[in-house]
Amino acid sequence: MKYFKVLMCLVAAVFVLSGTESVRAQDIVLGFSGPLSGPAAEYGQDIANGVDMAVKEINAAGGITVSGKKYKFRLERLDDRIDPTQAVNNARRFKTDKAIAVFNGVFNTIAPLMKVNEEKGNEFIMVAYTSTPKLDTMGNKLVVTTTLDFNTYVQVFADWALKKGEKKCAMVVTLGAYGDEWRSGFKEYWEKKGGTITADKPANYYTETDFSSPLTAAIATKPDVMLIGGPSATTALVIEQARGMGFKGSFILIDQAKQDYIAQILRGTKLMGDLIGVAGVLSLPAVAGNNFDERYTKAYKRMVTWECALNYTGTYALAKAIAAAGTVTDIRKIRAAFSEATFPLLADKFPNEAFGLTNTGRMLILASVQTITKGTSDKPELYAWWPKNQNEFDQVRKTSKVDKSVPFKLMRPEK
Repeated sequence: MKYFKVLMCLVAAVFVLSGTESVRAQDIVLGFSGPLSGPAAEYGQDIANGVDMAVKEINAAGGITVSGKKYKFRLERLDDRIDPTQAVNNARRFKTDKAIAVFNGVFNTIAPLMKVNEEKGNEFIMVAYTSTPKLDTMGNKLVVTTTLDFNTYVQVFADWALKKGEKKCAMVVTLGAYGDEWRSGFKEYWEKKGGTITADKPANYYTETDFSSPLTAAIATKPDVMLIGGPSATTALVIEQARGMGFKGSFILIDQAKQDYIAQILRGTKLMGDLIGVAGVLSLPAVAGNNFDERYTKAYKRMVTWECALNYTGTYALAKAIAAAGTVTDIRKIRAAFSEATFPLLADKFPNEAFGLTNTGRMLILASVQTITKGTSDKPELYAWWPKNQNEFDQVRKTSKVDKSVPFKLMRPEK
């Protein structure tokens, strides 16, 4: 009888474990690979948090139904330290758990991931958080990009400075493929409009904290304005150090650097002087029913950024696409399901709006712009860059749930 009881206990344990594995098998695995250590860790953590928050909300609501069967999500996170080889290794580890998508927010690691995500039998959707236009030329059929390309910002930001009579610009922008593209695109447009680039001194915003050398060289050329930026935390250091070295001109922030985050680090906007960049999430009036800020700050004890907001919305878009595709294994079918069934995602329920996808997989996201004048923040503006005519723009404005007090503008980036 004693041995019989032991045997029954073992059988019960095996049954429980088997049941656990069965439940686990119903999980849809998502992977995040990005910087979770080093100077860019805050940036990577914000992206991961946005995905994590969406996953937890979807699971708490019962998950998603795919072909009549319930599924929940499981997020796995790995640090790649902006190392391309490590990012690819991370993706392969995710695939051993049958991950259907990998989130990443740095083009230096996104590009090598896009060389492996279409491998037959090992496909995964590349959910890319990057504004680099080069991504749209890579021909990848399994990419979804959760933000707009930076051409809109190049044009709006440069025009702002030029209208102020600022003709001389020095560039101290982050190293890497993304920073290289920003500098090249900005230089082309700036010079086309009659401006002069006085210095081009890229710096590693992911590993450095002392920017005195490139700033000294840039300031020596006596620029009216400086184009700067990389992750927000180190961009704040650049502003602080530049002001400490006597630079009194304006700043243009590349879109990776977020002025609301920088203002928190610098304890206000006074030190920022005259500046233009992407508007802070919370600078846009809250919409009834969308308490994203309250929920996020309560859960993660940190401020809302576009990194968390855009990837939160992107995760919901992915969930809708999976349900519409009717499969959790056919990656190409899931990617093809990003369509009318997925969009629009509007401001009454989400922290940002998405109206569809371009033919290269980039979400139709409004460009948010804000200036600071003499250390005081101005009102934000939103730009729709994809409508082909006024009628299409009017439809976007009509559909949007953004507070009507926020100015909407139609524009097309110059090529």
